[in-house]
Amino acid sequence: MVKQIAFAVPGDLDAPTGGYAYDRRIIAELRKCGTAVEVIALGDGFPWPSDATRAAAAKTLECVPANTPILIDGLAFGALPELAGAFCATRPVIALVHHPLALETGLAADEARQLQASERAALAGARCVVATSDATARLLAADYAVPRERITVARPGSDRVAKTRVSTDGPVKLLAVGSLVPRKGHDVLIAALAELTDLNWRLTIAGARDRDPKTARRIDVQIAALGLKERVFLAGAVAPDGLPELYVNADIFVLASRFEGYGMAFAEAASHGLPIIGTTAGAIPDTVPAEAGLLVPPDDVAALAITLRRLIAEHDTRERLAAAARASADRLPTWDAAARAITAAIEAAA
Repeated sequence: MVKQIAFAVPGDLDAPTGGYAYDRRIIAELRKCGTAVEVIALGDGFPWPSDATRAAAAKTLECVPANTPILIDGLAFGALPELAGAFCATRPVIALVHHPLALETGLAADEARQLQASERAALAGARCVVATSDATARLLAADYAVPRERITVARPGSDRVAKTRVSTDGPVKLLAVGSLVPRKGHDVLIAALAELTDLNWRLTIAGARDRDPKTARRIDVQIAALGLKERVFLAGAVAPDGLPELYVNADIFVLASRFEGYGMAFAEAASHGLPIIGTTAGAIPDTVPAEAGLLVPPDDVAALAITLRRLIAEHDTRERLAAAARASADRLPTWDAAARAITAAIEAAA
């Protein structure tokens, strides 16, 4: 059992995103198991750090004792290919990849190529790589030349919660959880809902606006232009202790993501017994229990509108999917299992 590790993270560990939520929970679970975890702050601006931030991050990592395993969040690790040289050669470094950096929606082609080359070079130096889904593990092996035997899959856990009841009166309450960034596909969802104004529904989107202010402004304009301001509520960033209430009060969870490395919000929705509408992108088909959700191709407004219409209009279908979600909840991964998988990767690296 490794007694001490350093966990290096970029940006604000308290940020309300799935990746940081994963990091926070893994830190808590490792500490619960008796591992001392020192959190190392690498600075802001990743995956495009300034030269000053890059130099400061490297200096900070050099200060970690040479025999201490270092788990580095992939948002930073993939942007620091220089670590793959002497630093990784002499230290037990484990990369934690939530999803490949180049697959963030909205990147220019040259930016995506640059990030892919950078992350590929960085991953070559890691002794072990932790992926948060089987789908991400397959991508890392196929596109980033990471040997499969060096990859550990540690899927996010889901807490066991009181199950949601599907309401029978009033507007059908839709919930989307995800920052206002292009990858989450909120624009696709809003366009699809604009075709369903004859139905009685309301949508709440819980997600930070400051990660991509331009996208947030575009969403504001889109909602106003389509006449949906009375139907779509942008809740902004919601603290972790506020999310359960949103899930409990929802009738349908829907997220039109263009890619997910795992999709923690989908698993949370299933754990709350919600019927789910999502896409076939990335790890979503592996995350959403097949009997609990309806998936459509990403960026397909027409298919999403048809699926939304069906689930909004058909109370019996919602009940059937919700029952399947409730039944699947006990089969979802646990945080304890994720921590044990990461501990095994740390021990292998050490």
